[in-house]
Amino acid sequence: MYLLDSDVFMQAKNLHYGFDFCPAFWDWLITRNQAGVVFSIAKVHDDIRAGNDDLTRWAALRGDQFFLRPDAALASALGTVSTWAASAQYEQAAVSTFLQASDSYLVAHALALRYTVVTHEKPANSRTRIKIPNACNGVAINCITPFQMLRNEGARFVLPVPV
Repeated sequence: MYLLDSDVFMQAKNLHYGFDFCPAFWDWLITRNQAGVVFSIAKVHDDIRAGNDDLTRWAALRGDQFFLRPDAALASALGTVSTWAASAQYEQAAVSTFLQASDSYLVAHALALRYTVVTHEKPANSRTRIKIPNACNGVAINCITPFQMLRNEGARFVLPVPV
């Protein structure tokens, strides 16, 4: 199972899979969510709600089935993520920013559920910003790109053959 970062949705809308020319991507997300494979979290939904566009409207229709709400298992996982961040040689400002953002909740949800995080972020050796892949590595959960997820799942966005 996969948990998608907000940048997956935003970059898809703005770059790779715009609603106007690749609706199949968005339909695929809905279908894979209904199959119990692709999700995100409420905090990511909050990030998306900050806009006022097609993505905001699309996300508003998905609800709690797509954007998972916090549960009891999340509290323990948040503690683990927080402990890792505080002990991982990052500047205090980086730790505070990470723990207040949706990123820490995404990693904690993935840890609690043993899901794979999907993000466009790349790991970085920086003391001033905690990147999602670094945090995933720090708490031993998988982190992949959206393109890896699509390939792993055998997604195909194929035009119909002309008759």
